[in-house]
Amino acid sequence: MISRIDHISIAVKDYRRGLEFFTKVFGGVPGASGTSEELGFFWQLLSTGDLSRMELLTPSGKNSFLDSFLLDKKEGAVHHITFETPDIYKMKERLDNHQIPYFGFNAENPSWKELFIHPRDSFGVLIQIAEFTPDEWLAPALTMPKGPKWAVQKKQNCSTLELRHPGGGKTELDLCRSEVEQLIDDLKKLL
Repeated sequence: MISRIDHISIAVKDYRRGLEFFTKVFGGVPGASGTSEELGFFWQLLSTGDLSRMELLTPSGKNSFLDSFLLDKKEGAVHHITFETPDIYKMKERLDNHQIPYFGFNAENPSWKELFIHPRDSFGVLIQIAEFTPDEWLAPALTMPKGPKWAVQKKQNCSTLELRHPGGGKTELDLCRSEVEQLIDDLKKLL
C-alpha cells in the first residue's frame, strides 16, 4: 500500500534563507515548485544525496494556512511527512477499514492525488499520503530519459551503471572490472 517515504516538508518563515541553507549547506537540487493561492503558500521540492527529498513550505500572502503553524516557531519546523502510494483509493479504503480518520481527500488532479491524517490520529505527526509519478516532480538532471531503465558509462578505471529508481530519479553504481564481469556472469545465469 505504501511505496516509500517520498519527502519531509519543512515550513519556514524566511524562504530565501531556508533555500540557501538547504542548497548551499546540504547540496539540495531544486525541483518542482508552485503556489497555492487558495491556501496562501509556496512550496519547493529539493533533492539531496541519493534520492532523498524534502519540501520547503512558506506563506505566500495574508491568511496562509501556515501562519498559525509558524506562529510559535522561531524560524520554522517540520510540517509533515509524505508517503507515496500506488493507489490512493485503495489506501483510502485501507484507512476506512482500520477506522483511521483522514481529511483533505483530493483526487481531482491526475498528477497528484492526496489525503492527510491529522497528528492526533498518527502519533503527533501530520501525514500526507499521495499518488503521483515521482519523476514529474524532480529536476530533469536527476531523472533518466525515457527508454531503458539503465545506462552504462566507461570511466578511467571503472564503469558506472546508472539505474532508474522506482521512487523517481536515478542512482549510480561504480563497478570495477571484476564486478562488471561478475554482474555479467550473474545476468547470464538468469537467461
